[in-house]
Amino acid sequence: MFKLQKSKLLLATGLLTMAGAANAGYSFDLTDNDKITFGGYIKADIRSISGDVSSPVTNNDYWIGHAAVTDDISTTKFSVNETRFNAKYVHGDVTGFIEMDFLGGGGNQIISNSSHPRLRHAFIKYKNITVGQTWTTFMNTSALAEAADFGGPLNASAFIRQGQIRYTNGGLQVSLENPHSDKGDSTEDSIPDVIAKYTFKGDWGNVSVSGLARQLNTLGGDTESAFGYGIAGRIKTFGKDDFRFQVHGGNTGRYVGVVAARDLVGEEAEETTSFMVAYRHFWTEDMRSTVFYGSTDADLANTKRNHVAVNLFKNYTKQLSFGVEIGNFEMDEVSKDSNYLQLSAKYVL
Repeated sequence: MFKLQKSKLLLATGLLTMAGAANAGYSFDLTDNDKITFGGYIKADIRSISGDVSSPVTNNDYWIGHAAVTDDISTTKFSVNETRFNAKYVHGDVTGFIEMDFLGGGGNQIISNSSHPRLRHAFIKYKNITVGQTWTTFMNTSALAEAADFGGPLNASAFIRQGQIRYTNGGLQVSLENPHSDKGDSTEDSIPDVIAKYTFKGDWGNVSVSGLARQLNTLGGDTESAFGYGIAGRIKTFGKDDFRFQVHGGNTGRYVGVVAARDLVGEEAEETTSFMVAYRHFWTEDMRSTVFYGSTDADLANTKRNHVAVNLFKNYTKQLSFGVEIGNFEMDEVSKDSNYLQLSAKYVL
């Protein structure tokens, strides 16, 4: 008989956590050496946007770096698409992990409000080698802000999942990752992106330093060398409070800001500067707030995207929480912005 254990655990280490929310899981001991765990969460959102900026790529479900001017927008939407499920199988030194959510588009709001499932993670880990699709090594996932809006200030955060081969030795991680020349000729991409990161850890928190090297292929048939850097971390402050930050610069392109900047502008590699800060304060054991700000400035495209917000979350049980967030997203280069209000309910499985 399988032995069912319900326990609160982090699924697949900090690489797979989102903004500090540990995923509870249901674990089956198959044998003394085999275990399978199912987890995820159900999340329901009510989101209102008013102003002159929209997020058409995400169907206004959340802000990313890309935005569009939409004069006098006023919309309210109910959504559960961030809901996700995952499974982890452990056999000795081998771990397999797969996760899906429902932000894959499709469906409509006329009758069924259906949506397509979307692959987030699918990887195999054997000792210090990871192969498959997961967060890029360039990221420090612990530095993402806790937010009702999916991911918080994604306009200024390193945020990519993609195929890769990664080697880990203590705080050092080195990877070869899927190449893609955004706004270039990606059919000529034959050299993997090379990423290295070192994470310093202690009772005080963690800080990571990362570097990125790529070869980009332009539409004109030329190649551009692209280099970027990142410094990110989460620092414990007072009690359970923490301070999170990310600073990125150079030719980070698609790796930072979720298309706040592109890899190439014409025949040249884009140069960007991005930073985000977030402070989380616990008012009580089960009530907390985060205030965050993120900004990305793209040189060649001459764009700047800003996102600021404050929220309040309360846990009614260890698994069930409700939250509210108010914020503003700005396209600084055209002096347009929108305010938003989001209510969220989340049940961790």
